[in-house]
Amino acid sequence: MAATSTERPAGRAATLRSLRVREAVAGYLFVLPTLVGFLGFTVGPMLFSFGISLFEWEVLTPPRFVGLANYAFMLRNERFLNGFRNTLLFALFVVALNVAVSVLLAVAIQRRLPALLRAYYRTAFFLPLVISTASVAIVLSFVFNREFGIANYYLRFLGVGSIPWLTSSSWALTTIVIATVWKSFGFDLIVFVAGLQSIPRHLYDAAAIDGANGWHQFWRITLPLLSPTIFFATVVGVIGNLQVFDQAYILTKGGPGDATRTVVMVIYDDAFGTLRMGYGSAIAVVLFALIMGLTLVQFGLGRRLVHYG
Repeated sequence: MAATSTERPAGRAATLRSLRVREAVAGYLFVLPTLVGFLGFTVGPMLFSFGISLFEWEVLTPPRFVGLANYAFMLRNERFLNGFRNTLLFALFVVALNVAVSVLLAVAIQRRLPALLRAYYRTAFFLPLVISTASVAIVLSFVFNREFGIANYYLRFLGVGSIPWLTSSSWALTTIVIATVWKSFGFDLIVFVAGLQSIPRHLYDAAAIDGANGWHQFWRITLPLLSPTIFFATVVGVIGNLQVFDQAYILTKGGPGDATRTVVMVIYDDAFGTLRMGYGSAIAVVLFALIMGLTLVQFGLGRRLVHYG
C-alpha cells in the first residue's frame, strides 16, 4: 500500500513534466515562423552587410578584401557627409514637429470637443497615414509646384508671392519635412490620445479646486504623466525618420544639387546605381550603428526624464 501511495505522486509529477514539455514545444512551434523570418530577413542580411562592407564588390566581379578602406573613404566623401547632415536635420525637425503638433492637437481634441467630433477628427488626422507614401508624395509634388501649385496660388492671393518649394536648396528640405509631418503625425496623435485617456480625471479636478488654470494643469499634470508616451513616440520617430527615402526621392530625387539627399539615398545610389555593394554596405552599417547609438542614448535619458509613477 505504501508503494502505491509513493508511485502516485511520482506518476503525477511525470504527467506534469510531460504537459510542460508539450506546452513548451507548442509555444516554440508558434514562435518558430517569426524567429525564422527574423533570422532570415533581418539578422542574416545585417551580418552579410557587415561582412561585405569589408570588401570591394561590384556584383559581377569577385569580392576583393579591402578591410576598413570603405569606411575610411566614407568619412572623406562629401556626398555621404552631406547626406548624413540632411538625414539628421530631417529626423530632428520631423520628430520635434510630430510630437509638438500631436500633443497639442490631442489635448485640444480630448478637452474641448464633444465625443462625435473627437472621433471625426481622430479619423481625419489618421487618414493620411494609411495612404501610401508614394501617392502622397506625387500629389504634394503638384501642390508645391512653383508655377501652378495650389500652395503658391493661395500665397499669391494673400500677396506673399511664390515660394520655390522644391526647386530651391533653401526650401526643399523644409518642404519634405512639412510633407512628412502632414502624412505621419496622425500616428503620434492616436498614441497621445490613448495616453491622455489613461490620466486619471480626478487629478485635473483637484488641480482646478486648488486654483490651477489650464496652462498649469498642462505643465504639471499632462506633460509629466504623458512623458512615457512622448518617449515612445520619440524613439519610434527617430528610428523611422533616420531611414527616410521614398518621400525625398519622389519629390526631389535628392536635389536641387544634394540639398535633400539622405543617407539611404546615398546607399541606394552606390549599392544599386553604381553596384558598389561593399561601399553601400559600409554606409548601411554606419547608419545601423547611428540608429542603435541614438536609441541607447534616448533610453539612457528616458530613465532620468520620463515619469513612470
